[in-house]
Amino acid sequence: MDLREDSVRLESLQATSRNMSSSSAFFSANQSPFFSPRSSTCQLSESTRSDAQCNSINFSADPPSSSSGIQVPECLADVGFSGFQKFDHVPSTTLVASGIRSSYDHMGDNGYNVPIAKHRKHMRNHDMSFSPVPISLSSNRRRSYDVYIGLHGRKPSLIRFTNWLRAELEVQGMTCFVSDRARFRNSRKHELRERAMDVSSFGVVILTRKSLRNPYTIEELRFFSSKKNLVPIYFDLRPGDCLVRDIVEKRGELWEKHGGDLWVLYGGLEKEWKEAVNGLVRVDEWKLEAQDGNWRDCILQAVTVLAMKLGRRSVLERLTKWRDMVDKEEFPFPQNENFIGRKKELSELEFILFGDITGESERDYFELKARSKRKNLTVGWSNSSSAEERHRASGSQKGKEPVIWKESEKEIEMQSFERQHYQRPKGGQSSRRKRSKKTVYGKGVACVTGDSGIGKTELLLEFAYRFHQRYKMVLWIGGESQYIRQNYLNLRSFLEVDVGVGNSIDKSRINSFEEQEEAAISRVRKELMRNIPFLVVIDNLESEKDWWDQKLVMDLLPRFGGETHILISTRLPCVMNLEPLKLSYLSGVEAMSLMQGSIKDYPIADIDALRIIEEKVGRLTLALAIVGSMLSELPINPSRLLDTINRMPSRDILWSGREVHLLRKNTFLLQLFEVCFSIFDHADGPGSLATRMVLVSGWFAPAAIPISLLSLAAHKVPKKHNGTQFWRKLLHSLTCGFSSSYSKRSEVEASSMLLRFNLARSSTKEGYFHFNELIKVYARKRGVTGAANAMVQAVASRGSLSLHSEHVWAACFLLFGFGNNPKVVELRVSELLCLVKQVILPLAIWTFVTFSRCGAALELLRVCTDALEAADQAFLTPVEKWLDKSLCWKPIQTNAQLNPYLWEELALSRATVLETRAKLMLRGGQFDIGDDLIRKAIFIRTSICGEDHPDTIAARETLSKLTRLLANVETHTSS
Repeated sequence: MDLREDSVRLESLQATSRNMSSSSAFFSANQSPFFSPRSSTCQLSESTRSDAQCNSINFSADPPSSSSGIQVPECLADVGFSGFQKFDHVPSTTLVASGIRSSYDHMGDNGYNVPIAKHRKHMRNHDMSFSPVPISLSSNRRRSYDVYIGLHGRKPSLIRFTNWLRAELEVQGMTCFVSDRARFRNSRKHELRERAMDVSSFGVVILTRKSLRNPYTIEELRFFSSKKNLVPIYFDLRPGDCLVRDIVEKRGELWEKHGGDLWVLYGGLEKEWKEAVNGLVRVDEWKLEAQDGNWRDCILQAVTVLAMKLGRRSVLERLTKWRDMVDKEEFPFPQNENFIGRKKELSELEFILFGDITGESERDYFELKARSKRKNLTVGWSNSSSAEERHRASGSQKGKEPVIWKESEKEIEMQSFERQHYQRPKGGQSSRRKRSKKTVYGKGVACVTGDSGIGKTELLLEFAYRFHQRYKMVLWIGGESQYIRQNYLNLRSFLEVDVGVGNSIDKSRINSFEEQEEAAISRVRKELMRNIPFLVVIDNLESEKDWWDQKLVMDLLPRFGGETHILISTRLPCVMNLEPLKLSYLSGVEAMSLMQGSIKDYPIADIDALRIIEEKVGRLTLALAIVGSMLSELPINPSRLLDTINRMPSRDILWSGREVHLLRKNTFLLQLFEVCFSIFDHADGPGSLATRMVLVSGWFAPAAIPISLLSLAAHKVPKKHNGTQFWRKLLHSLTCGFSSSYSKRSEVEASSMLLRFNLARSSTKEGYFHFNELIKVYARKRGVTGAANAMVQAVASRGSLSLHSEHVWAACFLLFGFGNNPKVVELRVSELLCLVKQVILPLAIWTFVTFSRCGAALELLRVCTDALEAADQAFLTPVEKWLDKSLCWKPIQTNAQLNPYLWEELALSRATVLETRAKLMLRGGQFDIGDDLIRKAIFIRTSICGEDHPDTIAARETLSKLTRLLANVETHTSS
C-alpha cells in the first residue's frame, strides 16, 4: 500500500455506509475501508493480534483492486515514488516505511512544501479548534482512532522508532493514524489528516530538533494541548530544551544552530507559537524521552500510559508479564564486566546492521551524497584526496540513483554493494574473477567468523547488551546443526505464537508432514517480519543446511532489510554468500591486560613469560582468560606457570574430524587444560568433582547445563587415581594454602571453582552454566570411561522435557545414533525399556504436537523401534551357560525363556512405539505406512495379551480408522 491508496481510502470515508465501532481494537479485513485487498500478507493472526493492524510493510505503487470500488483520482496520479519507500500512514494496515527521499526533492531548505503565505491563509481558514471540515460525515460512519502519531523528518532512526511505536500499539489492540503532514501540498489531504486528528482519542507528537520550526507540528501541539490529550515524545530533545526563551535567544549548544525566530517558519503569530511550546511544560504527567539508549523503555512506557488512559487493563497485564519474562530469559549470559577491546568490530557491526553510526563512534563517520560509476566496485579514498576529485570520480555519470556513502578515516563504504575479489594472473593468463561476496550495509544482517575460542560469542553478547534498547527483545539461538531448528521454534514463547500441529494451514484436508513443518516455521517468521524490531543472534552456526532435512538455514530467517536484524557467529569462512567480519586476535596490549588482571606490576621476566604464553596458546581469548584467572587464584607468577605448563605431560589422543583441528595443532593449550584438572584434583583428591563435571560436560547438548544434572552425571563417572608422586609434590608446592580452602568440595563449590578458573561460564538462568565448545571437544576426545553412559543415565533419571529438552535429545543421539552417527552408549534391556517409557515416547509426542517437528519425531520413533527389535532378536538367540554343559540332556534356552516377564515387557513396549507411529501417520496422511505399523502392533498384543484386552481393542479401532481413510483415498484416486 502506498501514499495514493492511503489518501483514497481516507476519501472513501465520506461515501462508505459501513457502521464501525469506534472502541473496537480490531476490525475485519473485509469490513475495513483501509484494508488493501491486494495485500497478500494481510491475514488474520493468532490470539489477540490482528495482521490487519501490525503486518509487515507492504507498499505497492499499484492502485487498489477494482473489486474494492476505489479509484485513484487524476489529481493523485502524478505522485511519484522512487528509491526508498515513503510513508505517511493512515489506518491500521501498513507501517511507516524505512526511508523517504524523492518527495523532498522539491522542498526548500526548511523542508516544507507549503509556502508560508499560503500556510497562513490556510490557518486563518481553519482555526485551531479543528472543527469538522464542511463535508458531511455522520458520526456512525466516521472512523475513529485511539492514537494519532504526528512526526516530522526523514531521519532513518526517527522512522524506525515511529514504525516500532505504531506496531507495538497496534499489537496491543490500539488503532493508530501516523502522518508527517509537512509532506503534502494538497489541501484536501490536509483536511483528511485534520479530521483524523479530531477523531483520535490521544495525540502523540514526536519532537525532534526541527519539529518546532515545522508549522504542522505546532498545530498538532496546540490542538492536542487544547483537548488535554497531548502525549509528547522527545526524540532527540529533552523537556528542558524546549524553553521559549532559550530557543528565541539561541541559548545553549542546541539552539545556537536551530533556534531563533521560529514562529516565522511556523507561518502564524508569535503568540500562538509560544503558547504551543509553553504547553509542553504543562504536560507534567507524560514526559517521554527517546534517547539513543532507551528506545525500548520509552516505547513500552508510552504503550503503558496510553493503555492505562484508554482503560485497557489486559494490555497492562500482558506488558507486566512480558517484562518479567524478558528480565529472566532475554540473554543467555550475564554481561562481561571485563570485556576488553573490539571497539572497531562493534562499530562495524553497528554500521553493517543499521547503515549508520551513533553515539561515541558517530564522530568517526560522516555522510556524503555520491553517485557510483560502476555498480559492483569498491572505492577507497586516501586522506589526501580532494573534495573535487571525489566529486568527479563519484558524481560524473548521469542517470544513476543517488547512494549513501559512509566515510571513515581510511575508506568510504557504499551501502548495498557487492565486493568483487580478483585473483592475480598466473603464467600470463588473464585474471579470473572469484565468487563474489556481498557486503550489505543497512540491510540488517551481519556475520562474524573466526576460530573457536577467539571471542565471537563475547563480541555478539557485548553488541547485544549495548544495543538491546534498539530492539524489542534479543532472541538468542544456538546454531548447532542438530539443534538449530528446535531452537528457532523455541522462540514461540517469546513471540507468543502457536506452532503446534493443531494450527494446520488448511483444515479442510490433511496436510503432509512437510507442509505442517513449513507452516510452523512460517508462523515464527511472520512474527519476525512485522515492524517490531528484534535482534536474532545465531551463535556458532555450524552449517548453512539443516542437519535433519538439508534445507537451507536461510529459509528459517525473516527477509533481510526489515526491522528485525540477524547477527551470526560461525567458524565457516562464508555464510549465505555474505562477506563475514573476520574476527582477529586481541592486540598485544589487550591480551596482556586480560592475562594480568588486577596485577599490573610484574617484573620484566614475568612480562616476557606472559608474551610467550600468549604465543603458545595461539592468542586465543579463551586461553588468555584461563591464564589470567590462574594467576589471580593461585600464588604463582607467570614464569613459574609457564614452566609448569611446559612440564605437564600431554595425553595420547586420537584426533579426527574437522572440529579438532585447532586442538590437534595446539598441544600447549591441551597442557593448560591438564594443569587446571591437576589443580582441581589436588584440591579435592584424585578425580575431583570439578574435573569430572568438565569431562562429562562434553556429552551434553550445547545449551546451558543445569548444575544439578551435570553433578549427578559426574558422580556416576568412576574416579581414577592417576598421577605420579612427582606431580603431587610439584602441585603441592604450587598450591600451598590453596588446598586447605578448597578441600572436600560440594556441588556448589565445585561449580564455583569452574567459574573462577573460566573453564565454565555462568548463565542468566539460576543454577545453570555453559562450557566453551573447545573444552567440550577436548572432554569428548579425552575418552573418559563411562562419561557418555553417565550423561544418559542422569538425563533418564532427572531430565525434564520442558526444562532440558536439548539434553534429552543429546541423550537420544548417544543412545540410538542418527544418520551416519554411530551409537555411543549401550544400555541394558531394563534400562532401555525405562528410557523408552519415560523419555523417548514423551519426547517424540511433545516434539510432534507442540512444535510440528514431524520428521524429527518420526525419525526418533523409527530408530527406537530398530533398537527394540535388535534387543528382541538378542532375547531370541540361544544362550549357553557353563553349568548347562555338564547336563547334556538339558536343552539350550534363550533369554526370552530365562526372562519371560522382561521379554513380554520388551515386546509390549515395541507394540506401543509401533502404535504411536501409526497414530502420527494419521496426522500426515500416510495411511498405508500407518496401516502396516498398526497391524504389527496388533499381532504383538494379540499374541501376549489376547484379543479382548483393552489395548488390543484400541489398536483395532485405530486400524479401522486407517483402513477407512485408505479406502477413501484409493476411491478418490481411481475416480
